[in-house]
Amino acid sequence: MTSTAATAFSAVLPTPTFSLGIRCNDDEITEIVYLEPTAEIKPTSLLAKETVRQLKAYLKDSRFEFGLPLAPAGTPFQRKVWAQIAAIPCGATKSYGEVATAIHSGPRAVGNACGANPYPLVVPCHRVLAANHGLGGFARQRGGFLLDVKRWLLQHEGV
Repeated sequence: MTSTAATAFSAVLPTPTFSLGIRCNDDEITEIVYLEPTAEIKPTSLLAKETVRQLKAYLKDSRFEFGLPLAPAGTPFQRKVWAQIAAIPCGATKSYGEVATAIHSGPRAVGNACGANPYPLVVPCHRVLAANHGLGGFARQRGGFLLDVKRWLLQHEGV
């Protein structure tokens, strides 16, 4: 979920503790990434502007429901995992094992699919926790900045 690709962002939205980098074409969001706090980049397109508007609405009210066009991404298995994650309501969590059971897979495979999610917040992988109700990983990280983001998001949602 953090990306150092040279592709320019269509917008960057700073929050008090992290920033969100948005990449999109004219029709679809292609990626949202968590960034260390950085300067704002004003939206370069109508879709980027709408994405920023919806992200701000979520940051103001965690129960906001996104309605953004997402570019097709991932393998069929990843898309199955992301669909399960997208169904977890705000304020609720599931374990990697619970998601795995629902799709007849294993927790590690679910974790790998979570780490490959190109649309964090919109597909809320932060709502997936370790079996012991610990945080687990986040974006293929076991600590540091991204785990702090996961903590913040869960707190924002009242978990």
